[in-house]
Amino acid sequence: MLGCHWPMADGACYTNPRVLAGRRSGDRGAAGHICVMESALKHKFPVGATVYFTASNVSRPAASGTYEIIRLLPTEGDDCQYRIKSSTEAFERVAKESQLVVS
Repeated sequence: MLGCHWPMADGACYTNPRVLAGRRSGDRGAAGHICVMESALKHKFPVGATVYFTASNVSRPAASGTYEIIRLLPTEGDDCQYRIKSSTEAFERVAKESQLVVS
């Protein structure tokens, strides 16, 4: 979870340093607050890579085809995001990693 900064060996993460200092075995912290550490998702494609974009017709129609990765964006849920650009379009798009494959 964002905002958690004190990871414990048991995989828990306490947000309050006083809880960390006074923790006994089995404690769940103040008011039972315990966070599960979120594993950081890593982007599969680097900036400058050429990828094939498959449009998802559910949200917005878009042209499938070859695009260049312009920028890495923050994740949305369990999917990394990218800003991509086609040489045939004057604008950039945002694409989820699940919509991209190596070209």
